[in-house]
Amino acid sequence: MEEAGAEFGYRGEQLGLPEQGPGSIARPGRRLGALAVDWALCELIAYGLITHGYNPASTGNWALLIFFVLGVLTVGTVGFTPGKRLFGLRVVGVGTGRVQPLRVLARTVLLCLAIPALIWDRDGRGLHDRLARTVEVRI
Repeated sequence: MEEAGAEFGYRGEQLGLPEQGPGSIARPGRRLGALAVDWALCELIAYGLITHGYNPASTGNWALLIFFVLGVLTVGTVGFTPGKRLFGLRVVGVGTGRVQPLRVLARTVLLCLAIPALIWDRDGRGLHDRLARTVEVRI
C-alpha cells in the first residue's frame, strides 16, 4: 500500500535538496524557535537601548524595526540571523545558494508583515520565501 502523499516525493525534492541532513529543508519547529530567539533579542535591544520602559507600547514597534534591520544585515551578509545560527539554519537562494540583496530586502519586508510567512507551500516554504526565491535549510 502506498503512503499518502508519496506521489509528491519528500519536502524539498522539487528544489533539488536532500531529504535529510545538511542542506535539507528546515523543519517548522526549528524555524519557529529561531524566530522566537530573534524576536526576543530585538525586544531586549529595543527595551534596553531605546524605550527603557518609558513607553512599553512603543517597544514592539522599535523591536519590529530592529528585527527588519537585523534580518536584512545578517541574512544579506552571512545567510542567517543569530536565532537561525543557534538552531542550525541558513537562508539560501533557490538554485544559486546565495541570496541577492534585493531578494533579502523583499523577504524581510514580507516576513515583517507576518501574513506571507503563515502561508506555506507543500515544501514548507512560506510565501515570503517563495516570492524571494529563497529557502531555509539546515546547516
